Amino acid sequence: MEKNFEIKIENTSNPSIIKFEANYFLTQHTSYEFDNIDQAKAAPLAQQLFYLPFVKKIYISQNFIAIDKYDIVSWEDVQDEVATQIQEYLNSGAPLILENESKAPKKTPITVYAESTPNPAVLKFVANKKLVGSVHEFKNIDQTTEAPLAKALFHFPFVKEIFIDENYISISKYDMAQWEEITLELREFIKSYLEDGKEVLTANAMVSKKESEEIADTSFEQLDDVSKEVVNIIEEYVKPAVASDGGNIMFDSYNPTTKVVKVILQGACSGCPSSTFTLKNGIENMLKEMLKGKVEFVEAING
Repeated sequence: MEKNFEIKIENTSNPSIIKFEANYFLTQHTSYEFDNIDQAKAAPLAQQLFYLPFVKKIYISQNFIAIDKYDIVSWEDVQDEVATQIQEYLNSGAPLILENESKAPKKTPITVYAESTPNPAVLKFVANKKLVGSVHEFKNIDQTTEAPLAKALFHFPFVKEIFIDENYISISKYDMAQWEEITLELREFIKSYLEDGKEVLTANAMVSKKESEEIADTSFEQLDDVSKEVVNIIEEYVKPAVASDGGNIMFDSYNPTTKVVKVILQGACSGCPSSTFTLKNGIENMLKEMLKGKVEFVEAING
């Protein structure tokens, strides 16, 4: 699938630096930093940008290009023009980095650590790099056609299900193995895979956060008023806590007659022994309190 790059302008804590975020990964877990045009010989786009008199330093990461500027201009006056220039270059198909001429790129070391979840059958492997732009869940190897990393992980006989979001992978195991026996092996495999610059997802599967939000917004506008309130409460109060536990929760439906809310649990939350308690004593009570008379029960479809 041909990539159609879009560039989003993001401010940073440093007013001199602007991030130009792409909707696809630009590099495979490799970062590049250039202080001047001579250092950018292996980076044609960076060289092109250095011809802009206000460009001081350029930093290329896996999903954005950050530019530090001199004070001769304000970003408000030039940022749109720079974003257009970057977008047009990326969509031209020209290489971002000339690998055969790049002798010593500055690499950001990959670290992966294992983190327990409330589900004893699921462990969360957290990386210091963004892995995906949106949630992806795989119940078996047949679903991994466009997910090379997930497919590779399913070759471990003890891997049951895989859930990937932002910078972590939640792995569900079969009872045949204990975590203390397999955690190090999985962690080292994921670390080596990422350091080798291999794809987590193919271009066909890469859905940007922006695209995901646009789809979600369209679906949201089609909901009734109570369902919208439920979605907002889940997004603000429930989802962050669930994500920290290596899982995800999504609104499925609301029945105004029975006053039942159905949700979908993914990752560590799916099949978790404590999920029923969480639903009843956490989410259900919260919705009943915040939407008095409108919600009576919360049910999980695959929890």
